[in-house]
Amino acid sequence: MFLGHYAVAFAAKRAAPRTSLGVLVLAAEWLDEIWPVFLLLGWERVRIVPGLMAASPMDFEHYPISHSLLLVLGWSALLGLAYFALRRYRRGAWVVALVVASHWVLDLLVHRPDLPLWPGGPRLGLGLWNSLPATVVLELGFFGAGLWIYFRFTRALDRIGSWGAWAMAALLLVIYVASSFGPPPPDARSVAVASLALWIFVPWGWWVDRHREVRGDLAAANPAAARTTSPVPHQFPS
Repeated sequence: MFLGHYAVAFAAKRAAPRTSLGVLVLAAEWLDEIWPVFLLLGWERVRIVPGLMAASPMDFEHYPISHSLLLVLGWSALLGLAYFALRRYRRGAWVVALVVASHWVLDLLVHRPDLPLWPGGPRLGLGLWNSLPATVVLELGFFGAGLWIYFRFTRALDRIGSWGAWAMAALLLVIYVASSFGPPPPDARSVAVASLALWIFVPWGWWVDRHREVRGDLAAANPAAARTTSPVPHQFPS
């Protein structure tokens, strides 16, 4: 799953209006953001096997730290508690924790049985990646729904808020198409290095979100909704 994780980040803005989109992107992609680090350190392993699955050539041999359910729940609690300690926004902390955990659930849909319940434990996976058409429909469906929720719930304050958000969505779509229909990566190291580049969407999401605000009509219907941006340039994201 790729676009689906970002879809959760966009949609989660509706549940935690005061939380920056950048933080939600960080939470949604946290497992895949730390995974390449562990690959480069040799703590986790992946093989490139062309033709392994219709939608992915990656054989995830060993990734208990980043992707076992037990550790994922630990990462969820850690990020949720860290966010609450920094921002004192209880709703946002719960949403951050749930968004982190959602990554494993979405991966469960597409991976073959390689997701461990705990390090060394049984492995699960429903294997939707064995069908490229089904995978594309699921990814695009999730992504479209997530974007619709985000753009329906917020409005742009300026061109950055408008074009910056659409450019982010467009680039994510281009990356997905290239990875799904292009040639497989040459080796695991290339995968790790390319995956590290995805960190760019964390500050990008934060930057875009500072130039958007919760729509007035929806804010009136939801008193918990607060403005997503601040006129104070140096303020850190919520």
